[in-house]
Amino acid sequence: MKRTRVPRPPGARRPALLGAAAVLLAATSASVAAADDGPGPFGVTVQAAENGRTARVGALFHGSAASGGSGGHFCTASVVHSAGRDLVLTAAHCLDGGGALTFAPGYRDGSAPYGFWDVEGVFLPEGWTDGRDEDSDIAFAVLGTRDGKEVEDAVGGGNPFAAHRATGATAVTVTGYPSSADAPIACTDKPSVHSRTQQRVACPAFTGGTSGSPWVNGDGAVVGVIGGHEQGGNSADVSYSAVFGTEAANLYREAGRAS
Repeated sequence: MKRTRVPRPPGARRPALLGAAAVLLAATSASVAAADDGPGPFGVTVQAAENGRTARVGALFHGSAASGGSGGHFCTASVVHSAGRDLVLTAAHCLDGGGALTFAPGYRDGSAPYGFWDVEGVFLPEGWTDGRDEDSDIAFAVLGTRDGKEVEDAVGGGNPFAAHRATGATAVTVTGYPSSADAPIACTDKPSVHSRTQQRVACPAFTGGTSGSPWVNGDGAVVGVIGGHEQGGNSADVSYSAVFGTEAANLYREAGRAS
């Protein structure tokens, strides 16, 4: 899975084989390039631009907000719109280990410009809790308030959550945080069908830590997260997501009612 063992089981989906230097290997290999405000060429991973869209994507850390991320970041999550304005989306395998967790939207270069937000509630689908079904590798977390505000107030809203979308109907932009780096990377490409319940996207350099990275389509809606098959895949160059169907839609409604 695209998660690094820091320090709880079940461990990393793959070794962090790129490392901080390799995430920037792009400069010579073209697998990672400098970013601008656009998505860039399809299938090329870039350092994500710092803007309103990427502000909604953040790193998940072990420990409480009071610890300021001292536990290290291990997965990625993103703000999705809800009535409570306090909901984030990630992969189920990122949230099934227990312990205090915190979310830092827009995290970059050791700084959390929108602060650290405590995870106060976790919603996992039955398919995951009953048998770790890869088709159920999706989860929501409800965040606490910070300075009297909800997370959507801080980052300017949340992305719509979209289930029952045809795989590959539009290109998606995937944004995530490798554990070996303190800035997000992004890649735009058109997903393809892996199976009836799984989809895949060919984007290089998505290593450990990028589990939970949102797949955002041209309408700004989240239609996938890195996870699913092999908890996201065993190659840095191809990532997977469960297809969001009825179970995912019901889980979103349940989490939204509690937020």
